[in-house]
Amino acid sequence: MHPFDWAALSLFFLVMVVIGFWSFRQVSDSRDFFVAGGKLPWWLSGISHHISGYSGAVFVAYAGLAYTHGFTIYVWWAFGIAIAIFVGAVFIAPRWSRLRSHSNIQSPTEYLKQRYNLPTQQIMAWCGVLLKLFDVAAKWAAIAILLNVFTGASLLTGILLAGVISLIYITVGGLWADVWTDLAQFVVQIVAGFAMFFIVLDILGGFGSIFTMWEQLPEESSQLFNDPYTAGFALTFLVIFFFSYNGGTWNLATRYISSPSGSDARKAALLSGGLYLVWPLILFFPMWAAPILLPGLEDPTQSYALIAQELLPPGLVGLVLASMFANTMSMTSSDANTISAVITRDILPNFSKKFKNMKQNQSLWLARMSTFVFTGLTIVVAIYADNFGGVLGLIVFWFGALIGPISIPMILGLLPAFRYCGPSAAIISIFGGLTGFVVVNYVIEVTRATEVLTPIALSFILFTVIGLFSRKQQIDPEVDDLINILKHDKT
Repeated sequence: MHPFDWAALSLFFLVMVVIGFWSFRQVSDSRDFFVAGGKLPWWLSGISHHISGYSGAVFVAYAGLAYTHGFTIYVWWAFGIAIAIFVGAVFIAPRWSRLRSHSNIQSPTEYLKQRYNLPTQQIMAWCGVLLKLFDVAAKWAAIAILLNVFTGASLLTGILLAGVISLIYITVGGLWADVWTDLAQFVVQIVAGFAMFFIVLDILGGFGSIFTMWEQLPEESSQLFNDPYTAGFALTFLVIFFFSYNGGTWNLATRYISSPSGSDARKAALLSGGLYLVWPLILFFPMWAAPILLPGLEDPTQSYALIAQELLPPGLVGLVLASMFANTMSMTSSDANTISAVITRDILPNFSKKFKNMKQNQSLWLARMSTFVFTGLTIVVAIYADNFGGVLGLIVFWFGALIGPISIPMILGLLPAFRYCGPSAAIISIFGGLTGFVVVNYVIEVTRATEVLTPIALSFILFTVIGLFSRKQQIDPEVDDLINILKHDKT
């Protein structure tokens, strides 16, 4: 890269660290560290929710799909997420904020002890923490590969660069640092994305090429659905996105939990959904045009990086690389903050009484220490990723499969219609969904849509059916009260 590119990338990392230390002043206890004291502005929460929802995979794997399959990547991914969030804005997002107001929760799994019981909470907490360890590590390795493509830097350098800087600002500043760096990262992404958009637009002949370029691409590239990404596949992912982006992915639930009220959480969700509806049309445009600009690529996943290197002037290449780092660092740092909350609030107190009812300074120290240790472990796993071989990929794959089964009792447990679904329904649905995943992946051959849908569909059916058969049983008054108070903001 040109020295200007290195300067842009270095400035980006410096800003991340500065924001972390600036946010230090806003953190006085674990409540500030994990949920921003419940004072997160809706517009900042919405932007953070949006940018924390995807990583550098957009510029690699999704860029490859845009190259080979065209417009369908927007239909089943971005548009599907937008619809899922819009629905969640009505039914789910406000309830997360009300949970914090009424029950003083600081982690997404904290309420599960009251809603179900301690074993259910611990099963879900441990599954999420252990699998996130490998999931986050895989993201460090992925961003290191991007840096290697652009600069030739070693994978170790890339992992340490992104990982250590994230470790510093998230450990020091907590969620405040996370969301403010999300805002800075979003600005970087907007600038870099529009730069790529207008440069490609100019090369193709102006604004009219937005519509005419599809004539130079294969006919199926302009279709809404392009096999194997069929309408059934899109509907399947719409269901998964509903549960994932409305809280099944824990760091996204934290954005709603940290909102001052249910109405603020709803506005944050609407903003995030609106960004998913509009921004990817700009972001994906160079990826859709890549077959015209770089025909016959052997590895389509490199298309976005190669276009950036060929078309952008010095300085902007570094900015585009920074935007790729930004997405991954946003997701991984928010994951680390949320997992730390689960460890501190839901796991450690059940190991020793000394972790219960701690003083303000002790709880903050524990919050920072658990964040530091978890993030540090993910960096170590990423460094030794090659030693894991197929195991690392397998565990990451299983994490994707578990999002559905784990999120079913977590999300539906907030709704009055599922008040009769108790601990048995939750635990059986989780393990039933996992069993379904194993069967469709290792026992029988099915379509891709069926493979993706089976775990979450089976979990939903088990959770719902067991709840229906339990309607004659008396509900725990605490559970009934919890569900009822989530209907309205606290006054």
